[in-house]
Parts: sequence; C-alpha cells; structure tokens
Amino acid sequence: MGGAFAIQLQGLNHSTGSVLDTLTEIGTNFNLPTANLDMDVALADGMRMHLRTYLSARHHNEAWVKGGYLQIDKLDFIRKDFLKGVMDITTVKVGLMENNYGDYHFRRTDNARAIYNPFVGNLIMDGFTTEAGAEIYVTPGDFLIMFGVTNGKLNQRVTDPGATGPVILGKLGYDKQVNDDLRLRLTTSLYTTGKSAHNYLYSADRAGSRFYLVMDDTGNPTSNFRTGRYDPGFTNEITAVMINPFVQFKGLELLGTVELSSGKAEAEADTRNWTQLAADLLYRFGPTDNLYIGAKYNQAAGEEAFTGNDVTISRIEAGAGWYMTKNVLVKAEYVQQTYDGFDATNILYEGQFDGVMLEAVVSF
Repeated sequence: MGGAFAIQLQGLNHSTGSVLDTLTEIGTNFNLPTANLDMDVALADGMRMHLRTYLSARHHNEAWVKGGYLQIDKLDFIRKDFLKGVMDITTVKVGLMENNYGDYHFRRTDNARAIYNPFVGNLIMDGFTTEAGAEIYVTPGDFLIMFGVTNGKLNQRVTDPGATGPVILGKLGYDKQVNDDLRLRLTTSLYTTGKSAHNYLYSADRAGSRFYLVMDDTGNPTSNFRTGRYDPGFTNEITAVMINPFVQFKGLELLGTVELSSGKAEAEADTRNWTQLAADLLYRFGPTDNLYIGAKYNQAAGEEAFTGNDVTISRIEAGAGWYMTKNVLVKAEYVQQTYDGFDATNILYEGQFDGVMLEAVVSF
C-alpha cells in the first residue's frame, strides 16, 4: 500500500496579444491539493498487481481509477522453474495501464506523484496515455527490448468497432552503470497507429497540468485542465518516436529528449510534423544528495492544425529542491513560457506566462 500528496503555491502572470480573447485574471494562491492511492500486491512468487487511484485531481475532484496491470516475472504458477532461463530476462505486463512510451514518463508528475520530478511542469507535449494492452520486456545484460500492443483507446467501449486500430509500442535501450561515478542510458521509443476514432497521446492526462488557468479565458480549472500544455491534434493517425539520452556523473545529471511526431486529424488530408526538444540539467549535492539545483529547457514546434501556421512554444524552468527525507520533497522554481506564430485571433497569439511555483510532495 502506498500513496502520494502534493500541493502547490502558484504565483504566475500571463498575457496575450489576441484581439478577441481576454485572459482570466489570476494571482498568487494555493492550488487544489492532489492525492494518489497505490496498491502493489504480491499475488504469487513472480506475479504482482499494481493499481493506482487518483483520490483528488484537477480534472476529477472525486476518486477515480487511473489504471493498473498484472506483472509476471516467473511462470512458477504453471510449474516450478517453468521456462526459468527465458523468464530470468523476461517480464510481461498486461492491463489497462500507462504505456511505456519514452523515458520521460518515468520522471513526469503523475497527479500527486511528483517525488521523481525535480521541476513542477511536465513536457509541453506530454506524451502520456493509458490504454488496454500488453508489453513484453527482454533485458539481456545491459540492453532493453520492449514490444507492446494496445487497443488504442483511452475511454474503453465496444461501440464503433472498426473506428480504432491497435497501437504498436516499441523500445530499444542500453543502460549501464559504468562505475561508481558514471551511469549511461540511451533509449529509443515508438508509438504508432494508422487509424483512431480519437487518439489521446498528448492529451490523455486527465489529472491536469500544474500551471492552473494560464492562457485561459474560461476561469474553470476543472474543465480547462490542460493549460500550459499543447496537443498538436494527431487524433486520427500518429507516429511518434522519442529518443532519451541520460548521463549521470557523480552529482551531475543530464536527461535529454528528442521527439519526432507526425500525424493528422480525420478532417485533414495530409500529415503534419512536430518536433519536441528538452534538456533537464541537475546537480545533486548534500550529505545524501538530498539537495539539488537545476534548469530545464523545453521547446515544441510544428505545423498548427487547419491553419498551416508554423508555431513554436518554448519553456524555461529553473529551480531547486530539498528531499527532507526520501519520501518528502519541497521544491521551488521560476518558469517562463512563450508562444510564437499563432494567428491574432488565437488566445495564444504573442502569449506568455511566467512566475514562481512552490511545491511540497509526500510520497510513500
């Protein structure tokens, strides 16, 4: 049994050059706290279940299940040591679960689970979704091979059976602890489907963004819960590749992201392309590396749906954090995000937000 709790003090300002939209007036105050409940149950030797429930989230204030999976590392439930040589390097996951696309989703904030994220925000194009499917992992030595397939649906239903095709997932990686001071990791991930009634790769996180009501004109943080993020609108077809290099040398860490994504909506004739770049640079120090300072740069650029505009969204985050214990983290950052290339009638035209965010996290 585990859980997480997080709360932010937000002090952001925003502005737009749009001729049609008026932004919601925002000030400095606390956001709604978020909370998770986790169940990790050992069902048998080499078989376990994981289930995560969001007790409170920006989009759903009531409790609701994010997803879960069954993980199998041994086949002893069939017969003792059955296919032991194979299962020593093989893991099977089956469920309605978070897809293993890219490496950044291991660091990203998942509602209240913000203990692994040294910053407050996730990526601008937040590649995260939950779908029903299976993933098979093979880990020979320092190498990682993953293949997965899902039904391509965020919202499970049996209607319109021909509208959505399967999603194919893949990951190849190398991860080595070279010595006590140096760790190297490099992965390449794939997410692709040729047919979908509505694909949600960049809009599936219904927990919501950490930057409440920025670039918003509704004043409703629950319904407009993705503020600060951007979805390129690849709802009908999508192929996305994410490359993540990671280098850790003593207290210095660098996590990079290069994402190439293409696709289209059903009403579009041609595919469009988007590129996302990100770099997280951290320095951990203190008696148990429990303090850190860091900076993050993130940019997403591509062709806007239905306008043909080449638009760019850029974000800088810089801050520091203190692990009071391994389960308690407090962090503070300055964030600035800008929008370029949008039409004057778009609320994002000449838009920007900036300011200070404070966050406290308890996770166990």
